[in-house]
Amino acid sequence: MNQDTTQPTVGAPVDDRVRAVSPLRRLMSRPEFGALAGTLLVIVMFGISAGGSGMFSAEGVVNWSTVAAYLGVLAVGASLLMIAGEFDLSVGSMIGFAGMLLAIPALYWGWPIWLAAIFAFAVALSLGWLNGWLVVRTGLPSFIVTLAFFFILRGLSLAVSVIFTGKTILSSNGDLVLREMFANDAVISFLFHGYTLTGLFDALAKMGLITARDDGTALAIGMPKVVLWWLAMTTGGAFVLARTRMGNWIQAVGGDAHAAKNVGIPVARVKISLFIFMAFCSTVFAILQVADAGSAAADRGLQKEFEAIIAAVIGGCLLTGGYGSVIGAAFGALIFGMVQIGIGYTSIDNNWYRVFLGLMLLIAVLFNNYIRSKFALGKR
Repeated sequence: MNQDTTQPTVGAPVDDRVRAVSPLRRLMSRPEFGALAGTLLVIVMFGISAGGSGMFSAEGVVNWSTVAAYLGVLAVGASLLMIAGEFDLSVGSMIGFAGMLLAIPALYWGWPIWLAAIFAFAVALSLGWLNGWLVVRTGLPSFIVTLAFFFILRGLSLAVSVIFTGKTILSSNGDLVLREMFANDAVISFLFHGYTLTGLFDALAKMGLITARDDGTALAIGMPKVVLWWLAMTTGGAFVLARTRMGNWIQAVGGDAHAAKNVGIPVARVKISLFIFMAFCSTVFAILQVADAGSAAADRGLQKEFEAIIAAVIGGCLLTGGYGSVIGAAFGALIFGMVQIGIGYTSIDNNWYRVFLGLMLLIAVLFNNYIRSKFALGKR
């Protein structure tokens, strides 16, 4: 058998399709690269300006990771929805409404806290389905449909709470102790109430690695449950997006819904499912907040819809859909938490917090577009 021993001509051009991709180029093509770089920049910035003030002590880390985790729970749903090419502006109102759906039955109707939680999830997820169904059925932009629900749910939260309780803030005064209701229910307490890893924190305190109280226990009680929810939901969302057929569908729908439909992808089911998941994220946020604060208020969740979208954009999600990262959105939420709490550890006026977030959003959009055009799309 004759073998072809022809050698490639020296100096011949190499086809771009077979050119090896360097690890650095592969990293920079990832949608979460900008958020990762931003997170490292923020850590360095506060390490210099607030490193000796306790921001990176156990208590400081718990403080800003808690703030990041609350937003991160919302950012998981927002990023997946944006990758599919849709928005949900009713998130903030859903938080306040879901909190009332939990507190009113528990405090005024005599329901056990577990039943009130199921009720809150059932109603909220039904509203999420209705959001998605209207978007798919009418063809209206999700911006318009969910903006309408933004006002509807906020108004319902205020009106329903006044009808059933005569007030818009339900606090744990007298015998109305929501925290005790959470603590006395084993399942609900395990899922939503209190801290975890308390033993580990105490052990670290006894070893002198973190600050201890006079009785030897750790000054940082433990890790709030919301952080575990954030980590679990981010891991699950990233896995679904990267490793499952549903993840491929989400990206295809966001890239071109008509083309996705033509190749057999159930576009309507994908979008409705994501609106339902966004409602789930909002309800988890609301229940965790009620468990932590021991109260519910009709005006909770103000501007959270915009913060969730900003976290997703900082994390690499395009406003036009079809591209983004759940892990990047988690880094975006982490930047939020670090900046919001970190400013308090410096001499900087807290009023600059919103200015910083606005600049971060603008820089993130410009940087992500540049990275995507130069690396992800192969342009030079």
